[in-house]
Amino acid sequence: MLLIRPAIKNILGGGMRTWLNMAVLSFTFVLIVLYNGITDGWVQESRRETIQWETGQGQLWHSDYDRFDIFSIQEAHGVIPKELQPAVTAHTYTPILVSLGVIYPQGRLQNVLLKGIDPEQSILNIPSKQLKSSGDEIATLIGKRMAQVAKLNKGDRVMVRWRDRNGTFDAHEVLISDVFDTKVASVDEGQLWFNLEDLRKLTSLPDEATYLIRSANGPVVSDVKGWNYKDLKFLLADLDMMLKGERIEMAIIFTVLLSIGLLALFDTQVLSIFRRQKEIGTYIALGMTPRRVAGLFTLEGTSYSILGILFGALWGTPILVWFARAGISMPEMDNMGIAIGNALYPVYEPSSVLLNVLIIVSLSALISYLPARKIAKQNVVYALKGKIS
Repeated sequence: MLLIRPAIKNILGGGMRTWLNMAVLSFTFVLIVLYNGITDGWVQESRRETIQWETGQGQLWHSDYDRFDIFSIQEAHGVIPKELQPAVTAHTYTPILVSLGVIYPQGRLQNVLLKGIDPEQSILNIPSKQLKSSGDEIATLIGKRMAQVAKLNKGDRVMVRWRDRNGTFDAHEVLISDVFDTKVASVDEGQLWFNLEDLRKLTSLPDEATYLIRSANGPVVSDVKGWNYKDLKFLLADLDMMLKGERIEMAIIFTVLLSIGLLALFDTQVLSIFRRQKEIGTYIALGMTPRRVAGLFTLEGTSYSILGILFGALWGTPILVWFARAGISMPEMDNMGIAIGNALYPVYEPSSVLLNVLIIVSLSALISYLPARKIAKQNVVYALKGKIS
């Protein structure tokens, strides 16, 4: 308590130095909170988009299916287990059939995955209702990236070639009924979506599926013979690995931002300490221990950081709230492999904001203590003369 009064007096008497420290630290605090909010928003949106477009809340795979082994796809299918028929009927699970195929857009050959999906499903955001075929016309869907690569548009027709369960090759012209836009590249690139029943007929695989996607209301089934349940931890492992790599880069930027604010405080504190050597000498001559002198300057530096945070919260909160509601426009970044929407909405987690506060205050105390500790140990006579011993 004895240190608080002189510390407050010195801060209030600091004039421009006090305002400068508060301005720099408040700007640093707001910038760090915004940057961390962007990072957290990016991670949450990437996971949310992947769940809504590709994984659902979990998947039940045929035991032979391996999404990384293209040669396993032709044999990785089976009749949907009886235990899951009620869930499929209730649309809490939706079956997906996968097969290999080739398309010939404008005379060119392009390998694709043929995927069949129930037009009535609502688990994934894929516009599957556009897959209702009429007569001999087979409706299909492709993503925006696929359309650009194959140079196909809505309403175009393209020849598709595939192999059925007997190994017989067949071909049929299909209609591109719609082109959907998604930020999840793995749902888009190199994939042609069919009505599930159409693909089953083409491949001679009635009532079969490669995997089933679970909705939030679907039961978790893990004991079905010939099928393996995959939870979100498994399905999002690759995405989480990429996000972890991105977080390392973001941590470097966070360190740079924090260093800018703390460097300004350190410079100000060092100049203040050396300018106030006579004052320090007086404190020591009056019986104040070097430890208490160092504590006084440490308290001043810590107070600057707290005042800077409060000042930043005062003017920065409206700005942070505006960004969270309006979002930040994002350019096309298809090559990143991570789902990002056209706008990114920062998410400010209370635990993250509190951690930022603790880091700034703790480091401010540390960088204020280091120069104060050295100057507090100097000779009293030299200190009273304003000289460094």
